[in-house]
Amino acid sequence: MTRRILLALVVFTAVVITGAMLPLALNTIAHDRSSFVQATQGMVRTDAAVAQARLEAIAQSGSLKAKPYAPLVAILTQAQQDGDRLLILQSKRTVTQITEKVNIQKGKMPVSDRDWTRLAEQADAQPASAVHDPTHEEIVPATEVTGSWVVAATPVFSGSSVLVGTVILARSSAALNRTIVGLWVLLATIGVVALIGATLLAFALVRWVSRPLARLTGAAARLADGDLASRAVVDSGPPELRRMATTFNTMAGRLEALVHGNRAVIADVSHQLRTPLAALRLRLDLLAADTAQSDPDTAHELAGALDELARLSRLVDGLLAVARAENVVPVPVAVDVAAVVRERVAAWHPVADDRDIRLTVTPPWAEPVLAWIGEGHLEQVLDNLIANALEALSAGRHVAVTAKVTTAGAQITVADDGPGMDAEDRERAFLRFTTSNPNGTGLGLAIVHRLVTSNGGTAWLTETPGGGLTAILEFPGMPTTPSASDNPSPAALSM
Repeated sequence: MTRRILLALVVFTAVVITGAMLPLALNTIAHDRSSFVQATQGMVRTDAAVAQARLEAIAQSGSLKAKPYAPLVAILTQAQQDGDRLLILQSKRTVTQITEKVNIQKGKMPVSDRDWTRLAEQADAQPASAVHDPTHEEIVPATEVTGSWVVAATPVFSGSSVLVGTVILARSSAALNRTIVGLWVLLATIGVVALIGATLLAFALVRWVSRPLARLTGAAARLADGDLASRAVVDSGPPELRRMATTFNTMAGRLEALVHGNRAVIADVSHQLRTPLAALRLRLDLLAADTAQSDPDTAHELAGALDELARLSRLVDGLLAVARAENVVPVPVAVDVAAVVRERVAAWHPVADDRDIRLTVTPPWAEPVLAWIGEGHLEQVLDNLIANALEALSAGRHVAVTAKVTTAGAQITVADDGPGMDAEDRERAFLRFTTSNPNGTGLGLAIVHRLVTSNGGTAWLTETPGGGLTAILEFPGMPTTPSASDNPSPAALSM
């Protein structure tokens, strides 16, 4: 989450900076280029005004030889010093030799002869009336941008509106380009610095939000794993997260009080019920022993009372087991299902042999079948299923326990070939007090279902092919990223 939020904020900042600075830079560059072109046009007009008198004199005398014209020499000298190119043409497109001291042909023009001739013709095409007509717009020099040069040409008219020549000025835009590059470097530096600052600020903001949220998530995970004393830190982070952490702590406190209260109630019920039942059974046993010879009818009634008392004791034990199962908070660990199945089947073999029931494990696994289950839960589940199966079968029957690896984790099957159940009974089998055995409590499968579902698994009953009942259990496999709960720890918090 931290990386996603940080990346989103950085990208947003970069887009904002680019959207704000790019148009500004482009507008500034366009303004600078336009100003440079306008300045070039203004300079060529000035040069044309200075050259006008000299070109008129040449046109009147018909000779290129004349005394040096100081103002024109000055602008030519300045053009050479600035690295510009200045070309003055007569109306017949011949280069005018202004002075012996300044050779205007020094330095090649940045355009070919054909191009500057075309530019001069384009400039001369403007009407001479524009010079004297106040209602007409000012003559605009013909301008062309060639590489790193800006070339401007303007016609020169005499006082009688006769074209006497053309002035062409070529200015290098190298200084302008350096200014533009400097502007880009400056804006890029500002953008990078702003982006780095925004990144640091966004990182601090994300950490300010994500750290308390991570601690709250950790506290919730510990509470889910059974640590009822887990609390969230509420002294940092945004106010909304602090209120959430406070609410979580209130909920955790109430849950802890409720669980501990239920444990105390169950412990009290266990003590208060088992002690009187034991005392009552002892008294009835003594009374039955005294009347066994003297009063057979009374002894028979006492035997029935002892049977009912035994059934009541089993019912109390079953209710306590269901209560513990319903209040269990599993701490999952990696469990070798195959090893547990082999161990529980071996433990129940004497009971099965005594009842002449065949109890088998298929197949004999060579490799472990791992599942993610609370420690000790699978043993309870298998004990209940095997006990139910042995109770329902008659001599000569068979119970098979199977385990295998699935894509989701592990699957365990306990199948028998006994009388089985119809579809309606199978649907209701996991409900409390649902049993077809008059001596049963109807709580064994309820305990199985609760333990399986509390571990994230599923349990259902189906008919065994050929007759009988099959219980199928599926448990999740080990997570891809082991957590701290992988280490052996108490299996659950039971009540």
